[in-house]
This record gives sequence, structure tokens and C-alpha cells, in this order.
Amino acid sequence: MTLSRYSMGIGDRFARQGRAQLAAFVAARERGVEITPVWNKSHREHAIVGSHPRGVRAEADDAVRALGWTGPYWVDADHVSAGNVDAFIESCDFFTIDMADFVGRPAPEADIQEFVARHRRYVNSLSVPGIDRPLAVTKQSIAGVARNYLTAVREAGEVYRRIRAAKGHQRFIAEVSLDETASPQTPEELLCILAALAEERIPARTVAPKFTGRFNKGVDYAGDTGAFERGFNEVLAVIAYAVQEFDLPSDLKLSVHSGSDKFSIYGAIARALRRHRAGLHLKTAGTTWLEELAGLAAAGGASLELAKTIYEQAHGRIDELCRPYLAVIDIDPSRLPSPDAVRKWSGEEYASALRHNQACPAYNPHFRQLLHVAFRVAAEMGDDYLRALDASAGVIGPMVTENLFARHIEPLFLRV
Repeated sequence: MTLSRYSMGIGDRFARQGRAQLAAFVAARERGVEITPVWNKSHREHAIVGSHPRGVRAEADDAVRALGWTGPYWVDADHVSAGNVDAFIESCDFFTIDMADFVGRPAPEADIQEFVARHRRYVNSLSVPGIDRPLAVTKQSIAGVARNYLTAVREAGEVYRRIRAAKGHQRFIAEVSLDETASPQTPEELLCILAALAEERIPARTVAPKFTGRFNKGVDYAGDTGAFERGFNEVLAVIAYAVQEFDLPSDLKLSVHSGSDKFSIYGAIARALRRHRAGLHLKTAGTTWLEELAGLAAAGGASLELAKTIYEQAHGRIDELCRPYLAVIDIDPSRLPSPDAVRKWSGEEYASALRHNQACPAYNPHFRQLLHVAFRVAAEMGDDYLRALDASAGVIGPMVTENLFARHIEPLFLRV
């Protein structure tokens, strides 16, 4: 199984927007660019919403049938580990294997030294095509990578083999995720990690490192965009080098997690893809749920009142809702509107504050981030929330499609 050059992860918390999401990919195809949709949902999201991977598969299959999609598509078990992967095996054919929990757990010292010995040929100045500086690789740096990552790679190998035993060889796509680690990986570190993945015989099709800067959920990139562009280009070069050097899958490509809404670096990403003739997997961060809320607000009436109630409850539970996401949100409570103020808003005012239009004076990233993590509130409303989605589908659907196509697909993939 191979993954096409461009692909995009499209989570959908409540499994109502599959057709609207796929419509954005149809529009891209009509413009001459093939992008593979990958519906993804994590164990944590399933637990909060009360859903099951079977529902994601059903949503994807329904959208494909309804729109006559003839290209490939996948269903991703997002951020799985040994403790939760079994529930996804039947329904999914794309598995994002999360290494973060095992990073920093040292391997036996003898194994570390053996890893260093196997890769000592890279010590000193290593020249990688596409990087305008020699990589500084030392025995100490190789040992450091092995000490921090070797156990995690081996755990990923166990998870991969568990999936393979159940599904069979070449019947799924494997991604390896490092984006939820404490620190970004340098190009030198990533090279050694890819060597370890090759030794563990994990035929990863995508790898998701942690980049410099902040990749907060649903809002723009925060950091030095120049440093990001340099690092992104170097990582693409390292992946291309590692594919040849370690006999990794030829279609291995970079995955950017929480990549939705990072508008200030989309130009840098597009330039790098063009320069390296590289592919990309962009995983969005649940922003379809925010388009649902904006659509409810725009629909007015009872739907608008429901959207206001969700914000009111979220505001009152801010500590609880934010706690699991503290590493990927930056909310200033003083910049949040009061629930009383929001109660007086029109649908247009609510949607303008929520939707990620940086040119709009009403846009409020703090409001947006709080609602991003507040899908638990909507889930607790059960059928009341789902009925509201169905009642306002004619408003919500076009907003979901427009968000994916105009704000994400077009700048990233149609201008490459």
C-alpha cells in the first residue's frame, strides 16, 4: 500500500460532516490536484464523544459513495499505543503510532553502545543533499538519541507488528508520531531516529516530528517563521536521504500534526515542497467542530442559542476543559468575552469571533481556543446537539467545505 503525494487528515468529532469535508477534495481534484482524505479520530476523542471507530469508517464510506469519490481514502487510528490499538484494528487502515509516552525511557546501555557502533560511519561532518551545512554527528549525539528514543522505537515496533498480525502485511498505512514530545527533534536526531525505525522494520509512510515554535490547536503558528522554514527544509532533506540510506519506503513523507490554521507558515511549507519535490500529510486539529459551531450561530434561532449555551458552559468549566490541552493552547482569560456579553451577540458576531479570519477585527483566538477544547460540552448534550447539526446542515456544510478548501487546501497544495 502506498500513500499519495499529498494527503490530509480530517477529524470530525460528531461524524456529521464527512460529505462536506470530502467536497473540498472533490474541488481540489477539479483543479487538477489529487489529495487523499484521511478521516482520523483518537482514542481520547472517542472516549469523550462516546463514539467508536466503526462510526468513522461508516462516515467515510458514506461520503465516498454519496459524492462518487473514486480516489483512495483512509481511516486513521490517531495516536494509538499498545493499550488502545485493538479497538481500531477492524475499522481502520491507517495507524498513527504514538511514541511520546516512551521517549526518554533509556534502553539498556549495551544496546545504546551497539547502536552507536552500527552508525559510527556518520560521525563528524555528514553532508546531506539539500542542506547547506554539514550535520554535526558525534558518537555522543548518536548515544543521546539512542538513550532517548530507542525504547520508544521498539515500542512502536511492537504496536506495528500487532497491527500487522491482525490485518496482514501491506494492508494498512503506518505513521510514526513524535510531535507530542517535550522538545523538537533536530535534523541530526531525526536521522538517527529514522535509522532506528529502519532497524525495527517499521515501513512508515509518514513521520510526524515536533517542529520549533508553537502548534496550538486551531490557531496560527507562533514562533520564528524563518527558523521554521529552515528547519522544515532540512527535515525534508533528511527524510529523502534516509529513504536511500536505510532502505525505508520510497513514499515516506513528512506529516505535520495540528497543521490546520497555521497560515503564517503555509507559504514556507509550499515553497519547501516545491523545492524538494516532496509530499506532505497535513493533519488538521479538529477545526471542523469549530465550523459546526460557527454554522449553528449563523443559522440563528435555537441553533444560535445552543452555541451560546456551549460557550457559557465552557467558560464556567475552563480549568477542567483546558487541563488535557495545556501544552497546545494559550488562552488569556482576560481576553475572553463574558457569557453575558455573548448572550447578546447576533449569529454574525458569534461566527466572526470564532472563525479564523485574521483580517476580521472581531476574530478572537482566545474565544476560538476555548471552544476548540469544549467539544466535551456538546457531547454531553447528546441528541440535542446532533439534532441541531442536522437542522442547520444547509448552513454548516458549505462552511466546512469552504474552510478546508479555501483556507487549507488552496494555499498549501494548489500553489505548490
